[in-house]
Amino acid sequence: MKNNKNVIEINGRKIGPDYKPYIIAELSANHNGIIEKALESIEVAASCGVDAIKIQTYTPETMTIDCDKSDFQIKGGLWDGYQLYDLYKWAQTPYEWHKQLFNKAKELGITLFSTPFDESAVDLLESLDTPAYKIASFELTDLPLIRYVAQKGKPMIMSTGMANLTEIEEAITTARENGCQDLVILHCISAYPAPVEQSNLATIRDLAQRFDVISGLSDHSLGTVVSVASVALGATLIEKHFTLDRNDHGPDAAFSLEPEELKKLVIETNLAHQAIGTSGYETKPVEVDNIKFRRSIYFIKELKCGETITENHIKRIRPGYGLAPKYYNDIIGKKVNVNVELGTAVTWELLSNDKKC
Repeated sequence: MKNNKNVIEINGRKIGPDYKPYIIAELSANHNGIIEKALESIEVAASCGVDAIKIQTYTPETMTIDCDKSDFQIKGGLWDGYQLYDLYKWAQTPYEWHKQLFNKAKELGITLFSTPFDESAVDLLESLDTPAYKIASFELTDLPLIRYVAQKGKPMIMSTGMANLTEIEEAITTARENGCQDLVILHCISAYPAPVEQSNLATIRDLAQRFDVISGLSDHSLGTVVSVASVALGATLIEKHFTLDRNDHGPDAAFSLEPEELKKLVIETNLAHQAIGTSGYETKPVEVDNIKFRRSIYFIKELKCGETITENHIKRIRPGYGLAPKYYNDIIGKKVNVNVELGTAVTWELLSNDKKC
C-alpha cells in the first residue's frame, strides 16, 4: 500500500506538508438553483484567495428514486422532513450549468472541479477536462465509482466521514490499484454542523502515517477554529462549505462560511502553517537584538584595584553585557585588577589572575 509520495499537484499547485494548506471552497448547493448566484459565488470565492472551488455533480435520479416510502424520508437533522428525491432536486447543480461554471473559473484563473456521484457525472466532468475529482464521504463505500474515477488518472481527494478503517483501506486500495497516483485522504465528521468536541483532529496525522497518504480535513464545523487547528496536526488540504450569505438559507448555508470568514480561513491557515516551522533551539534572527536585555552581573559599587569582591559589590541585573548569572558565586572572593566604577559590566578581564595592580 506504500507509494512514498508526499506531494501532489492540481493545476500546477503543489499540495503537501511543505506547502501552505490547499483551501477548497465547497459551493455545494448554496447557489439555491440560480446560476447567476453560482457564477457570483465562484467570483467571490476566488477573490477570497482560495486555491479551488468545488461543485457537486448529480441529478436526483442519479442519487435516489422518487419514492415516498419511509426509507426515503429524512428524519431529524438539518433536512428533517425532506424526501430524498426532493432534497436532491432542490440541491442539484444542473448538468447544463457545468460548462459555463468551468469556463467562468478558467476566465478567473481559479481551479474548479467537482464531486461526481455516479459514472454519468464522471463522463461529464471528463468532457470538461476536470483537473481532479473528489469522492464524498457517503460514496466512500461505492468502490465501483472509485474504480471508475481512478481509471481516469486524475488526482483524487476522498473524504472518510462515517468510515471505519476497513472501509478506508478498501477505498484507498481500489483507487491505487486502478491507476490513481495522486491521492489525498480527508478526515471528516459527517454531521451538519459537526460538533467541535467530536472533531478528533489527531486522526489527520494517523491517516497519513497509517496509509502513507497526504491527509487533510473536510470541515463541517462552524467557524474557522477547527480548520486552523488542523494545520498543526498535518492537514495539507482543507475543504470548507461556502455561501455568499447564510441568510439565503441554501441547503448547506447553516454550516457554510461567508466571504469574510473564508478570507480569514485562507489567511489564518497560511499563518498557522508558517508558525509550525521546524524544531530547533538556536537563537532565532528576530531574537538577537533582545539578548542584551537578559540579566547579567554588574558592579553596583566602586572598587579599587586589588579589592576583593563581595556580595555587596555585584548584582544580577539587566542589561546582559556582563557575565551570565550562573557565574555569580564564582566571582565572589576574586579581586579586581583595575579601578571599577559603579555600573560596570563584570567580565573575566577585570578579575585578577595573578595580575598586579
